[in-house]
Amino acid sequence: MATHNDFGKKAEDAAVEYLQKNGYRILVRNFRFQKAEIDIIAEKGSLIIITEVKARSTDAFILPHEAVTKSKIKLIVSAANHYLQQFNKNNEARFDIISVLPDPKGNLTIEHIIDAFEAFDAN
Repeated sequence: MATHNDFGKKAEDAAVEYLQKNGYRILVRNFRFQKAEIDIIAEKGSLIIITEVKARSTDAFILPHEAVTKSKIKLIVSAANHYLQQFNKNNEARFDIISVLPDPKGNLTIEHIIDAFEAFDAN
């Protein structure tokens, strides 16, 4: 496995741990629908939280969350709609981004952007 894949997996694992420590219940990881993948689907209270994890080894060029494009949002929203229908979830959904960067010591820092985008932004 390539180094960037290892880093991405480590970042996603850190995001799951962060969410669990903050009271989220993880329902699914890496949910796929057609060309889309949702990194983490969680639940907190009555909300379904659709979470995109973005990790970068440096923020010199772009912050991780800035890499979530309109086309990526469309794919995530499409996959989220499919998930909600497939599993008969009538809960309200929220779309979050977790941005992961290493600090100078190599520890991962997490920024949780709550309600980062809305479904209608995808059109």
